[in-house]
Amino acid sequence: MQVAEQTPIVKMQGISKHYGGVAALDGVDLEVRRGEVVALLGDNGAGKSTLVKILAGAVTADEGEITIDDKAVELGTPARAKDLGVEIIYQDLALCDNVDIPTNIFLGRELQKSYLGGLIKTFDRRKMSDETKRLLGDLQINISNIHETVRDLSGGQRQTIAIAKSVYSSAKLIIMDEPTAALGVAQQEQVLSLIESLRDKGEAIVLISHSMNDVMRVADRVVILKTGRLVTNRRIEHVDQEQLVRMIVSGIEEPPINAGGTA
Repeated sequence: MQVAEQTPIVKMQGISKHYGGVAALDGVDLEVRRGEVVALLGDNGAGKSTLVKILAGAVTADEGEITIDDKAVELGTPARAKDLGVEIIYQDLALCDNVDIPTNIFLGRELQKSYLGGLIKTFDRRKMSDETKRLLGDLQINISNIHETVRDLSGGQRQTIAIAKSVYSSAKLIIMDEPTAALGVAQQEQVLSLIESLRDKGEAIVLISHSMNDVMRVADRVVILKTGRLVTNRRIEHVDQEQLVRMIVSGIEEPPINAGGTA
């Protein structure tokens, strides 16, 4: 089945949010399918952050409906969103710098082993290490020493660990906020390759990025917002980089180009 024919794993319809007399979002629709990367684009103040915060349970919409696996849901809190399979990776990554990779992967959900009929429980560090090695191997993340403290990793490695942590949580949707910002060229390539690999494995991803090069490379579809309104929602093959920039700046939808690149 083609991605475009699948039922959206996450669907937002008619999402509106007002702060006083200001409309942060005005009737916005967004849907994401398995094995699809949707780039969410727009200038500062376009409404991107508000939309993903609603999806991550940090903000409540005034109007609209959200469905996950074709069932209407009430998110309400970040914990509820996580329980429903929505993971968001912010720019600050929310990793603990002073501990190693397995501890970060399993933070808050540590594997345990029991002694004396369950009277004594301790962390099963060996199993967490083994699971971490398996996870990184599956995702083709090459880190020679998983017991390095996270502060000693490169920016690209830190970003891949944050992504791996979301994957291990069995996320249905992963939201990535500027995942290649402030990274060098080699580190950007590491992260973009991982995004492509996750898409090939069937993960659903929302990518927020100001890098049009990143968007043109990994996105399957682009959604552009301007002052809280939807500007366009189209397949990546029906837009070029210059057109993307014009629509982001102007907030005016332009006719789709064809797959050959002409209007």
